[in-house]
Amino acid sequence: MRGRSVVRTCTLLVVAWALLLLGVAGCTESSALPRPGVLTVGLREPATLLPADVRDQAGRMLARALWTPLVDYDAATGTVTPRAAESVSSTDQMNWEIRLRAGGRFHDGTPVTAKSYVDTWQAVPAERWAGSAVLTEVLRPVRVSARDELTVLIELDRPFGQVPAVLAAPALLPLPASALAAKDWKAFAANPIGNGPFRMAEPWRPGSGGRLLRVGESAGKAREIEVRVGDSAAHYDQVRAGTLDVAAEVPGERHDAMHHDFAERHVMWPLPEVGYLAFPLSDKRFEDAAVRYAFAMAVDRAALASGPLASQVDPARSILPPGIAPGERSGPCRPCTHDQPAARSLLEQAGFTGPVTVYFDAGQEDWGHEVADQIGPALAVEVTARPRGDEAGRPGDGPFLVTRSLRTASPHELLTELTRAVGYADEGFAQLLASADAAGLSAESGQLYRLAENQLLRDLPAAPLWTGHGHAVWASRLRAVPAVPLWGLDLAAIEI
Repeated sequence: MRGRSVVRTCTLLVVAWALLLLGVAGCTESSALPRPGVLTVGLREPATLLPADVRDQAGRMLARALWTPLVDYDAATGTVTPRAAESVSSTDQMNWEIRLRAGGRFHDGTPVTAKSYVDTWQAVPAERWAGSAVLTEVLRPVRVSARDELTVLIELDRPFGQVPAVLAAPALLPLPASALAAKDWKAFAANPIGNGPFRMAEPWRPGSGGRLLRVGESAGKAREIEVRVGDSAAHYDQVRAGTLDVAAEVPGERHDAMHHDFAERHVMWPLPEVGYLAFPLSDKRFEDAAVRYAFAMAVDRAALASGPLASQVDPARSILPPGIAPGERSGPCRPCTHDQPAARSLLEQAGFTGPVTVYFDAGQEDWGHEVADQIGPALAVEVTARPRGDEAGRPGDGPFLVTRSLRTASPHELLTELTRAVGYADEGFAQLLASADAAGLSAESGQLYRLAENQLLRDLPAAPLWTGHGHAVWASRLRAVPAVPLWGLDLAAIEI
């Protein structure tokens, strides 16, 4: 009898424990279900939440939620939409006045003033953050000052009509006086204080994520954003399973399935990332533009995009990528076209002889080898790929890869950086670029930038290969998921 009692007691304990486990499992499952007004977003770990130091799309998305830029800029139309600024104006393209909207505040309650911008723009280059080139190389102010609480004055070293486009950059977002005084950037990056539609609810948790709370009301949109850091493939599967609202990145292995799984629930936007094959203009073998055209046309950009670049890029169709290009090109980009017979014919006519080395930098290994493997058979020339840092290599004796991550939506930045990187100098091009810079944001400036681009396509010091893009998928309970070129998803504007 005693043995039976013990068995019965043990059985009851097992049943009770099983019921307890089922209850826990039920709670776990229900907690993963959507909560009213709470948007769940899957991102990769951002490199930083310091706006002037962001270097990835996760950082840009979060910066846009936590801060309000002075303006928004649409490169395709040249449209400037005031945000934190009430107006941006100039009479001579050298002296600019930015009038701030009254009542702007940081999340710590302190006012956003003209001095906030002046002090921040002094700190950015002093701290050598990634965005410092926006001030030192693109904007190049001689003096920045605050005329009063709401007016920022900028004096430049030359006429530059692209100022409104540059003011949309993350590097120029304001920092509160407390952060500028403390200079504890590690602590600030963990719990940033912005002036945007959302504020941090708690310090950022590396490897996990964080919570953002909306400042004020916004009907139909999220009152809270729960950011989950993790693997993009896992995020994709979680959206499909209904346990995550948005996956802000689609990995290459899910790219084809995306069109079936999320036929009407995916979006793509241009990223500020571009890749080129540049030519050593000092090498006599590459003096003839026909040789450079032959190498450019030997590259199968579609295979490059779907292969080693894992469907995270588009084949290039011009020097200027979509995120910064002013309007549409008037004609096709001939050196962007894969045409093996024409490429080989051009090379034979030029009397080119090999062998050739293609040089790449760190992070370019996979697609650098692919470019070399494509060019060799296409042109019937011996081509090898080698790291540019290899002591045995001489970067001046063969083509080399160039990648750029842009910080602004102004064509000036890319055209200046690219020509400097490849050592291209031409008086006619310099005059075209100066005229486009001075023309302001207008149809005329767009045409002038396109003329400068056309000259680069004709002389071809560098052949465009690819431009980056972002992809996101979302759950059926979301009505609208807008994306902004260069920034990424506009988390504050997503409709639930």
